[in-house]
Parts: sequence; structure tokens; C-alpha cells
Amino acid sequence: MNDEGSRMFDAYIICGTPRTGSTLLCKLLASTGTSGDPHSFYRRQDLSEWADEWKLPARDTMRELEFDVAYLDAAITAGKGGTGIFGLRLMRENLDELSAILDRIFPGLASDTTRFEKAFGRILYIHLSRENKLAQAISLIKAQQTGLWHIAPDGTEIERVAPAQEPRYDFERIKEELATLEAYDTAWNIWFAAQGLTPLRVGYDRLSADPAAALLGICEALGVPPPNAGDIRPGVAKLADETSLDWMRRYHLDAAG
Repeated sequence: MNDEGSRMFDAYIICGTPRTGSTLLCKLLASTGTSGDPHSFYRRQDLSEWADEWKLPARDTMRELEFDVAYLDAAITAGKGGTGIFGLRLMRENLDELSAILDRIFPGLASDTTRFEKAFGRILYIHLSRENKLAQAISLIKAQQTGLWHIAPDGTEIERVAPAQEPRYDFERIKEELATLEAYDTAWNIWFAAQGLTPLRVGYDRLSADPAAALLGICEALGVPPPNAGDIRPGVAKLADETSLDWMRRYHLDAAG
């Protein structure tokens, strides 16, 4: 099962929206040692940071196409993480930009998926979504307000992007974020249908409740050797707390009134 010929896919793309457990899933997949090292390589805010990490020539010293090709090659190497399979996390807001970049590199192809396959090979599309969109919106706003995005199971901070601040309930902001997240999730489903794709669907609730089962299911779908279930250790913990529950109650009351 380890050989290249038996593997069903060369790559996978985690198609998500913010606060759906994608960081948990990425860390789980990277921990297997067989299924790549997925990151948001094409998140527009992070392109220059990745380019610096990969020691690519400065963008202004190259033609756009040259940079695109060099970046793609480096992303594929990084996303494989020394394994035979490439992993990418892609938010819906970055889908069109990635397709445009690949269209410059591989012009004349008829669809997004043909461009992606030209770049990455045979791809398993994983649609990661969260059933409770209100909880998702609240989680996103709390992270934006407090600066704390991820914690480890022992409570230590993994990712903080701003000094600690108290979260502030804001009905209109939650309502707006809720609509945006619903629109992005709908846009993914429209795109899957337009491209003739049937993605592997992974829900946040199942992923967070039983990470090992979700990971083993993905490994099986990819055709890579699964880790021992007893060795799977989630690297990220939930941030939901009493404040989250209070905001949900208040939102329902405000929306009804």
C-alpha cells in the first residue's frame, strides 16, 4: 500500500471556511507522516511570508509568471512534507485567485479542476464545513477581537495575532459574519456542482468529537497507510466557552425581538 502505484490520489485540497476545524485537521494529517503537510499556501495575506520562508527571489526581481512558477514548485514541495502526497488548505475566498494564478502558468485549460489537476495531479477534494453557522460566526468574531486563534489541548496558546482583549458582543457584526459564512459555504457547493465534483464531506462536529475517526476516514479515501488510532493526538483544542454560549443565547433573543 506504500508504493506510488497503489495510491488513488496525488493530492488533496481541504475546501473550507474559517473556524471549521481546518487547523486541527491540517495538524492531524501532517502528524501521520504519510499524507503531506497542508497549509494555506495561497492565502493572499501569507504569500510573501511563505516566499521568504522558502527563500524565493524577491518578487520585484522576477516577472510575474516566473514568480508564480517558482512559488508553485516551492508550495508543492512544502505541502508534500517529505511524503508522496500534496496537501493544501483553501478557503473559498482564495479559490478564484488560485485558479487565476494557475491559468497564467497553464493557459488554455477549460476549468478550475483541470488547472488544479495539471498543477497537483489526482486530487481528493475534502469539503470541511460546520453545521452550526452561528457558532462558527461567533468563534470567528471572538478570535478577531481577542487575537487568540488556537490553543493546544493543555491550554497553552498556539496562535495569537494580537494582544489580549476582552470580547464584546455585537449583534450586527455576528449577523453580518453569519451571512458571509453561509454564502461562502453555499459558494463551495455551487462550485463542486459546476465542476462535476463529489467531495469527501467532513463536518466540524464529527471532527472535533472524534478526530481519530475523521482522520482514518480521510487516510482510507486517500489510499495512504493510516496511523494507529491509539497514537492519534489532536494538537488543537476548542476555544468555545461560556461567553460563546451566552452570545448564542443573546443573538437568538435579539433576532427574535
